[in-house]
Amino acid sequence: MTDVPNGLVEGRVLAKKQWTQNLFSLEVTAPIEEYVAGQFTKLGLLNANGEWVRRAYSMVNHPNHDYGHQHLEFLIIADSDGQLSPKLNQLVSGDTIYVGKQPSGFMTLEEVPEHARDLWMLSTGTAVGPFLSMLDDDSLVDRFDKIVLVHAVRRAEELVYAKTVQDAQARMGKQFEFVSVVSRENHQTSLSGRIPQLLLEGRLQKHVEMELNAPHSFVFMCGNPAMVKDTSSALTELGLTKHLRRKPGHFSSENYW
Repeated sequence: MTDVPNGLVEGRVLAKKQWTQNLFSLEVTAPIEEYVAGQFTKLGLLNANGEWVRRAYSMVNHPNHDYGHQHLEFLIIADSDGQLSPKLNQLVSGDTIYVGKQPSGFMTLEEVPEHARDLWMLSTGTAVGPFLSMLDDDSLVDRFDKIVLVHAVRRAEELVYAKTVQDAQARMGKQFEFVSVVSRENHQTSLSGRIPQLLLEGRLQKHVEMELNAPHSFVFMCGNPAMVKDTSSALTELGLTKHLRRKPGHFSSENYW
C-alpha cells in the first residue's frame, strides 16, 4: 500500500444514491476537522498505476446535522474523461475512501458583508452542493430578508435534492425562492437559458419579483468557469462590484474546478 499523502485521512462509504447514470451522492464517514457550511474538502483514491488522485468536492450537508460533522455527503458527476469521478461512481457501502482532513473555502455565510439583505446563490450542476449546506443554517432567516437559490442544469432529471429545497421552503416560507433553469429540454416549472443572460434580460429578477441592486444584494456563484466568468460580467454590467475582503462588494465565487 502506497503511503497516504499528508492531509488525507481514511474514511468509509456509508451509502450511495444514484440520481442518474452519471450523477450520484456519496455519504462518507471520516475523522475530519470541523467545517463551515459552504466549504469543501478533497476526496482521493489510488489509480491503476498506484498514484494518488485527489479532487475537491463540497459538502452537501450542514456540519451541525444530526449525525455530526464527520458524516459527510457529496454530490458528484462522473466525468467519462475524469481520473477520479468514475472510480468514485463505482464505490459501494463499506468501501474505503480518503478524505482531506482540513476543509477549506471562503464561500461561507461569514464572508457575506453586513450590508447584504438579499442573498442570491447561483449554481450549475453539482455546484448546488455548498448552497444546500447553507440552506440548513439557522442564521439565514434572521440575517436576510430574502434568499434566492438558482440551480441550472441541462436536463430536469438533474434537479436533485428536491426534498432539501422543499424543507427550506416550508421552514422559511416567503423569505426563500427556488428557481430551476433547464437548458436542453422544455420543463414546465423551470426557466430556460443561461444564468448570465437571464440576469441581463431581467427574467430571473422578474421571476422572483426582486431587484438586484448594489446596496442590498449579495450574490454567490458556484459552477462551471464559463458561468462564473459570464455571470460576473453580467453583474458588473448591472452595477454590482466584486467582493474583496479589503473592499466589500456584491458578488463572489468559489473556484475549485
